[in-house]
Parts: sequence; structure tokens; C-alpha cells
Amino acid sequence: MAEKLIYLEGVDPVDFYGVNNVRFNKFIELFPDLKIVSRGNEIRIQGKKERLVDFEERVDLFLRYLRKFQSVTLPDLDDLLKGSVDHKMEAPGLEGEVLLHGESGRKIRAITVNQKRLVDDGLLNDLLIAVGPAGTGKTYTAIAMAVKALKEREVKRIILTRPAVEAGEKLGFLPGDFKEKLDPYLQPLYDALRDMIQPRKLIQFMEDGTIQIAPLAYMRGRTLDEAFVILDEAQNATASQFKMFLTRMGPNARFIVTGDDTQVDLPRREDSGLVQAIRILGGIKGISIIRFDDRDIIRHRLVKSIVKAYDSAKGTSA
Repeated sequence: MAEKLIYLEGVDPVDFYGVNNVRFNKFIELFPDLKIVSRGNEIRIQGKKERLVDFEERVDLFLRYLRKFQSVTLPDLDDLLKGSVDHKMEAPGLEGEVLLHGESGRKIRAITVNQKRLVDDGLLNDLLIAVGPAGTGKTYTAIAMAVKALKEREVKRIILTRPAVEAGEKLGFLPGDFKEKLDPYLQPLYDALRDMIQPRKLIQFMEDGTIQIAPLAYMRGRTLDEAFVILDEAQNATASQFKMFLTRMGPNARFIVTGDDTQVDLPRREDSGLVQAIRILGGIKGISIIRFDDRDIIRHRLVKSIVKAYDSAKGTSA
């Protein structure tokens, strides 16, 4: 008996399962010979290998339909499960090609318009700046691009960095030594890597320096060549730190900067190097600035509404 774990990417699980699991029950009815256990955005299935493949293909088709049309009727779902697909699903969707296969065979790809633009622009530019609200997959897509480049031997190492700026907390109040205090700030980077690289291989890469994760201050004085370098949470890098980081770029290096210019935790917003960079670097050949927005949000459906509400409140309080 084979087993497979399927992740629901780019959709709200509520939309996938339906009210009282009415949509998901259609899958269960179609595959009575499989043992199916669902939990949040994960579905674990057990059974004959060929049936697992069939199940995954039906789920993937349904996910693509949801991402494209945002809703589905039960008759439409019946057609999808029976293989009678509407002609509009035959047209190329917004999703990009699979960047890589992560843990448990998970397919990692650009899902939204601007995620795909980030990937496409990365083929033509050595410096990308991805700006936009939380939950749009900026950092996750950037790390997937870096892991792909490493696996395909386009670069020799990956370097991930963040400024150690507190969002309402003080490092001195946290327990542990300096590294232990910094680790919580770097945790999202670790989480993304664990999705994409086998645990043993990831440990090996971190031990031999193939993958390095460090606070931004540690970049000073280095020349980063033949590396894929990502600066995350860049809105909290000062202008001088931002310039220092960008001037670390060595031969055959690729840099991606990600951040949200509406969530600056520095004392003054105008101190943000990201805000300044957006203003002064846009016209330079080889640099691409991609502006993500609420249409790219792939977290819980409420996140999109929350971002819109805060944007509206900001506009009325000016």
C-alpha cells in the first residue's frame, strides 16, 4: 500500500472542502478504495499507487479551477471529477511551470500573476525588488527560485538575510544568547527551506556553508559571488544598510529583495532603505521592481480583506 501527502496551495481550504465538506465528500465518493484523511491544507491518502496518482490529478485540476474562477458549483465539480472539463480550463492559466519538487513530492510553482512575473523577470535581471503586502508569497517564491538555481548548479550557494529589527519587542528582553535571540526573526526562512529540501540535505548544506542564514549586519565587508542572495523584510533595513547590502554583489550573483513598504518598524518610515530604493533604482537596466498587491494574497481569505481594510483606513486618516 502506497501513501501520499497532498498540499492545497493557493486556495482557502474552506473553498476547497465546501460547507460541511460537501465538495470534499465528492472526492471520497469517487475513491471509496482509498483511505483519505484531511487536515487543514493537507490531505493524506493511502491505497494503490495508480489510484493515488488519479486522486492527485483530480485534486490538482480542481485547485487550478478554483484559482482561475474563484468559485465552483457542484455540477461543475461533478464535471471536473468525471473528466468532462469545461473548455475554458484548456486555455493556459496564470500558473507558471513547476519550479521544483519539494518534500513529499510537493509541486512548488508560481501561482499568482506577480509571482510568475518575479520568476520571469529573474531570467533577465540580476537584481529583483519584490514589494507588497503580507501573504503574497514574495519570499517563498524567491527562496524556491534560489533552491532551483542551486540544484541546477547556476550558483554555488544561497545566502538568506534579514535585518534584526524588532516589531514592538526588544531583543534584550528575549532569553538565550545572541543566536537564540535572532533565530525567531529568521524562522520563516528556515520553514520555507524545509518545504523544499530534504532534512538531511538541508542540514548538510547549512553545515558546509552552501546555505547560509544570517542577520543583515553580518553582510558587511563580504563579496557575494556565484551566490543567490535574498534580503527579506527589507523595509526594516536603513538606507545605509540597504546600500551596503546591494554593493556586496559579486560576479555571477543574483539578488532578490523582498519587503512590505507599509510595515516599516524603523523609528521613521523615511529611514527605510527599501522605500528609498524603490524611488531611485527603477530606471537602471538589470534591476526589476515588482509590485505585489492584494490580488496575490494566497493565505487565508480574510488576509485579503484585512489588507484592504488597513489600506482604506490609511487613506481616510491622511
